[in-house]
Amino acid sequence: MKVVIVFESTHHGNTKKLVDDIATKNEVDLVDATEVNSVNYESYDIIGFASGVAFGKFYKKITSLAQSVPSGKKVFFIYSCGKNNKDFSQNICTALEGRGCVSLGSYGCSGYDTYGPLKLVGGINKGHPDESEVRGAVDFYISLL
Repeated sequence: MKVVIVFESTHHGNTKKLVDDIATKNEVDLVDATEVNSVNYESYDIIGFASGVAFGKFYKKITSLAQSVPSGKKVFFIYSCGKNNKDFSQNICTALEGRGCVSLGSYGCSGYDTYGPLKLVGGINKGHPDESEVRGAVDFYISLL
């Protein structure tokens, strides 16, 4: 089974920490969304999208790259966020399901966040994602296979 994870981890490397650990323990291709304008999804059986969360949504580059996923592909979502109080993959998941893709689920965890006024107080979620959250991402990925 061939798997790709398209990721964007802009501020503190929270999301990259998750996908890097997945890739060290599993055979998966990682594509940094900030370095490409398109992805050829045809040769992949499963496609993952991993992102930090800004204003309640996956980063725009991830959402843009997801628009070209062919119908019928299996997809999953991983994210890190400042306040992990809901499923932030809902918008991108709904859009892809509406295009005929099959969602395998999502995994989200807290991430160190210093955006805006949080910077004044040193941020929130220092030390996150922690070891158990990284392990949770790996376990989630393995459960998809």
